[in-house]
Formats: sequence, C-alpha cells, structure tokens
Amino acid sequence: MELSNWRQNILDLIFPHTSRSERYNNCYRSSVRRRETICFGFAWVTLATNDSYSLGALVLAHSLKRVGTQHDLAVLITPGVTESMREKLASVFNLVREVNVLDSKDEANLAVLQRPELGITFTKLHCWRLTQYEKCVFIDADALVVRNCDELFEREELSAAPDVGWPDCFNSGVFVFKPSQQTFASITSFAASQGSFDGADQGLLNMYFSDWAHKDMSKHLPFIYNMCSTATYSYAPAFKQYGENVRIIHFIGATKPWLQYFDTLTGIVQPPPGCNHLQPLLQVWWNIFCDDVHRQLTDVMGGLAGALSKLTLGESRSDEQKAIEDHMRKQNWEQGHIDFMGRDSFDNILKKINETLASAPPRLPPPVERSLTPVLRKPNSPKKVPAKAVRWKQL
Repeated sequence: MELSNWRQNILDLIFPHTSRSERYNNCYRSSVRRRETICFGFAWVTLATNDSYSLGALVLAHSLKRVGTQHDLAVLITPGVTESMREKLASVFNLVREVNVLDSKDEANLAVLQRPELGITFTKLHCWRLTQYEKCVFIDADALVVRNCDELFEREELSAAPDVGWPDCFNSGVFVFKPSQQTFASITSFAASQGSFDGADQGLLNMYFSDWAHKDMSKHLPFIYNMCSTATYSYAPAFKQYGENVRIIHFIGATKPWLQYFDTLTGIVQPPPGCNHLQPLLQVWWNIFCDDVHRQLTDVMGGLAGALSKLTLGESRSDEQKAIEDHMRKQNWEQGHIDFMGRDSFDNILKKINETLASAPPRLPPPVERSLTPVLRKPNSPKKVPAKAVRWKQL
C-alpha cells in the first residue's frame, strides 16, 4: 500500500490536474517516444502492403527464427492490411509499423505528391525512418531465409547482391542500410526530381547509390545472400555446385510460393510448369507455412490469406477447396502467371472455345453490302512511262 501511495504521489507531481487514466496514458506515450529515440541494435525489416504479402512476411519471420537470428524483426505495413492480419504479425514481429503510401499529413511525403507513380517506392523508403535501430537489413516479403546470415549486419550501407538481369545494378530484394531521417529526406527529394528508371524502388535506389558498381567491392554481397529463384534454372550447374551454401532465396516473378498449387492430402507443392527444379525450395516455404502460419489465419482476412485459411491440411480437397484453387488461378491470370501446360493449355482453351461456339445462337444474316465503287473510284490518270535505268560508269 505504501508503494502504491508513493507512485500516486509521484504521478501527482508530474501530471497535476489530470485523471489517473490520463496520467498512465501520458506515461505510456512518453515511454514510447523514449524507446523511439534509443538505438535497439539491429533489425531485419520487410514490407507488407496487403494480407497476401503478409503471408510471405509471416513465413519470412518464422524462417528467420528457425535459423536462430539474434536480432529484431520489423515489418512495415500499409492501411491495406486488415486488423486480423496485424494481430498475427504483431505476435511474430518485434515491431509492426504502419506507413502510408501517400499521406498529405506527413511533411516528408510532400516532396513526392506530384509523382503518384512513386507511391509504392516511397512506401519501401520508410525503412530509413526506423531510427531506433542502428543498422538494418531489408528483405522483400517474397524471400525465405534458409541459413543464419546475421553476419550481414557487419556490412556497411548500401550492401546488396548483383541483379541477375543486369549485374552492374544491385537487386533491392535484400540490402543493408543504416536508418537515418537525413538519408530518408535525401532519397525522397531525389525521387521527386529524378524519378526511377524502372518505375520501382530498385531503379530509384540504383540511381541514388549510383557508385555501387565500382566504388567499394566490399558492398557487393555474394549471390547466396539473394539467390533469385530463376537462377536455379538459368545456371543449373552453378546452383548444383554452390546451392548448398545459399542463405536467402528470393522468389521473383511467377514463382511466388503462395500462388502455387498445394496438395492438402500429400502436403506437396507443385511448382509452375517447367520449374520442377524449384520444387524443393517451394516445399521449404510451404512446410513453414503449414507448421507455423496456417493455423493463425482466419476467413476474415483479405485476399488469398482468407482463402488459404479454409484449407484442411491432411485431407482430400473439398468443393470449397476446389473453389479456392479457382480463386488462386484467377489471381495468377490477373498477374500474368498462366498455367500454359495444365488447365490453361492451348488444347483446353481450344476445347472451351469449341464448346462455346457449339452452344452459341445461330448467326444473323450478313447485312446487304452496298457498292462503294463509285465513291472510291479515282479519275483516270495518264499512264506513267517507266523511267529508263541509268548505268553508272566507274570513274
């Protein structure tokens, strides 16, 4: 009782003329502000703009925990992430920070309000505002950590791996950075004046850190820290030689794990057509999803997250699950990821076309075609005489 009275007296001195609830709220907000200004060390950072990408963020976080990282996990989210998904993210990540794509109330955004196409790019740049951390590593939510790589925090800003498409550029799926409000302001100002050569964050960051290719080779990360999934096919011998050393897998393009067909009875994922070499890597992602993420999903979540919550693992597919497959296939179509060898093959499409034509109503007779000859006929012109060929004499 004496201790309680002592605390009450202290609060009376600090917050006079306020209620008890207001005092504790003020204490909480003050403590949060103090934590924001103190460097907590290092953190892995990712971005989730909707519930579907949050699936990737959750699996990424669990993969980091499985390999025994010693550092914090932070995720940036946008208003498109549902409350239900935010709760699940908060149970895994040390920090869940909402950021706005374009927010007129945020003075830092004003510089790019005239460039709406940079919205998503700007969202990713918010990672430089996590100044409570001394150093961070950003990882896209479509990546997976398969071996401990805490040694990345020994690297300096901006350390990244070469891009498979243009090795003089770095791939922005994984990079080391040092949070700084000054750097954040500088990059956003640069974005407003220069834009991005590819319309995305990778082009912008390569333009801003334009000396990456030649200035300091110590900032070139080995490919094993950002192995793009397409490399397992395009350079299979190298993958066979060095694949066992890979630390981070980056599922780019049509290889997003959550867009692949998963057999709930066997627990085996089927890779995209022609990508059988990816099956073991995709299987690792789905194993983590089934073990650590699936049971956290609810049907009130948006997009694919809500659909996958209805999967019954270990059982044959129900009619509802087949409907989920159709939903996933529709998303693949909308994103340009088409199963050319399977249900979307030419033969199946042709069969569907023939069925549609067979059931179509009879054609109406064609309209009477009026002759346009008098209108289009040009007056006779004198016949042109072809010019004689001229032989050039060699001088």
